[in-house]
Amino acid sequence: MREWWRDAVIYQIYPRSFQDDNGDGIGDLIGITRRLDHVASLGVDAIWLSPFFASPDKDMGYDVSDYTSVSPLFGTIEDFDALVTRAHDLGLKVIIDQVLSHTSDQHDWFLESKKDRTNPKADWYVWADPRLDGGPPNNWPSVFGGSAWMFSPLRRQYYLHNFLTSQPDLNFHNPAVVDALLGEMKFWLERGVDGFRLDTVNFYVHDAKLRDNPAAEYDDMPGHPYGAQIHMYSKSRPENLNVLRRLRALTDQYPDRMMIGEVGHDGIRQVELMAQYTSGSDKLHMAYSFALLSHDHTPDHFRRCIQGFMNEAPDGWPCWSFSNHDVQRHVTRWATDPTMQDTVAKQAINMLISFPGTLGIYQGEEVGQTETDIEFHELTDLGYIDFWPDNKGRDGCRTPMVWDADAPNAGFSEGDPWLPVKPPQAARAVAGQDAQNDSVLNTYRAALAYRKSRPELRLGNTTFPTLPDPLLAVSRTYEGICLTGVFNLSDMAQTIQLAEGAKATGPLSGEVTGSELILPAFGFAYVETTADTAAFA
Repeated sequence: MREWWRDAVIYQIYPRSFQDDNGDGIGDLIGITRRLDHVASLGVDAIWLSPFFASPDKDMGYDVSDYTSVSPLFGTIEDFDALVTRAHDLGLKVIIDQVLSHTSDQHDWFLESKKDRTNPKADWYVWADPRLDGGPPNNWPSVFGGSAWMFSPLRRQYYLHNFLTSQPDLNFHNPAVVDALLGEMKFWLERGVDGFRLDTVNFYVHDAKLRDNPAAEYDDMPGHPYGAQIHMYSKSRPENLNVLRRLRALTDQYPDRMMIGEVGHDGIRQVELMAQYTSGSDKLHMAYSFALLSHDHTPDHFRRCIQGFMNEAPDGWPCWSFSNHDVQRHVTRWATDPTMQDTVAKQAINMLISFPGTLGIYQGEEVGQTETDIEFHELTDLGYIDFWPDNKGRDGCRTPMVWDADAPNAGFSEGDPWLPVKPPQAARAVAGQDAQNDSVLNTYRAALAYRKSRPELRLGNTTFPTLPDPLLAVSRTYEGICLTGVFNLSDMAQTIQLAEGAKATGPLSGEVTGSELILPAFGFAYVETTADTAAFA
């Protein structure tokens, strides 16, 4: 029997921005439940809910103050149960975020821990004495700028925060901390969730000796000082694997459950960590990284990431996606010509379905949503506010889902939305695309249906036929049939010679003339052959 998650397409829902039901301008659980029919119509298999837990919202829910409580902003635990029931009725699995590496500074655990050095939770967080000059214990930086250490006058010590100062890091060297987190996860498993997305999974364990990170090699100082170090000691520690094993042991107690970990690291190292964290059967079921969430849109980049993972972990399992709540939307990243945005969006989903592994889709990408231009006075993302305008933060990819361009706020809310709905985004509303056969929305539906219909795309072995840039070819072979997706990653038309016996089949953005396959700017095609026959001459 093959586990459900290996073939899954996971649809990420950012609760604040999906659907507001009560008119306060913030999305909620009842609103999500109301829109699940749309999600199911795409042909996806699961939803991933970003945090909806109790939180002061300094980092929009990724600063949890109670792991087992629903924030009143989003509704009640009964609303969550109703959402799970409806999702399951529609054949959708439910995956929820778990932000385990850190809590809010308003969590009861931290409020107790910071009182003094002798309380029962004194070592539940990462505390360290100042240097003799009063400075922080080492040179570790925060992802959001400045030192990763904050001084607490009550304890006369610093605490570690890899993100905001209001997000203190838990001490995973303490087994009691891991025990407590397992208990919080068990609460949701008992409520029927089908899996967990583990936030910042490689940040769990820090170097117990608190050694300084070495400097990175660079020609010019990066625009963000975090890039000036090799993060050898502050994250991605080998001890992390033991924590993952404990998490896996818990989920293995429940049938058909899974864990997907987010790996945040630089360069190809993040793909290596994905492989390390999923190899064997005692750690994560699968992992994703920011490798394909970058501006790099070259054949070599896609080949290097996918082939690199397969080489490192032939028994591991990846999840690939192009957008999420932390990065600029991929249509904006890759379509430098605004007139090509729909074309790039259509190619993206047809390219994604050619990749081996589980696939991730972020709400709004199914309508080709672009990054919203957020002005400074509209900012809510505090993490990167000090880097404006070089880094405009994450608000631009988190603006509300658009349902109907003729409705107030494009159907998201009757109230003032927490982030603005602007005309370029409203123009891409679901209602306007639903009945158009050639819309981005229906291209997504067709592509996902095609993936389901072709075992080669779900089960096949993967190779990369050699084609000159800017062409990417991905071959998937299963039971004697080879299906090759070929993608023109440029704004110039490309011509390819098909081999004898090769035939175009399935999704096509181009034309076949005799033995020539002509792909326009950002065009794509699928070519079928037998397993022992080349697709291209």
